Amino acid sequence: MSFVLFLLGLVLLVGGVAWGLITAGVATVYVGITSVIVLGIGIMVAVSRTRLKDPPG
Repeated sequence: MSFVLFLLGLVLLVGGVAWGLITAGVATVYVGITSVIVLGIGIMVAVSRTRLKDPPG
C-alpha cells in the first residue's frame, strides 16, 4: 500500500514539475527528459524504501 501512495505522490510531483517547466517556457523535449529522469529516480527510491527486508540467516 505504501508503494502505491509513494508512486501517486511521485506522479503528482512529476506533473507539477512538468507544468512549471512548460509555464516557464522550457522546450517540450527538455520537459520530457526531466520527467523521465525524475520518474526513474522516484521509482528506484520507492522500491528501495518499500521492499521487504530479507530475513537473517
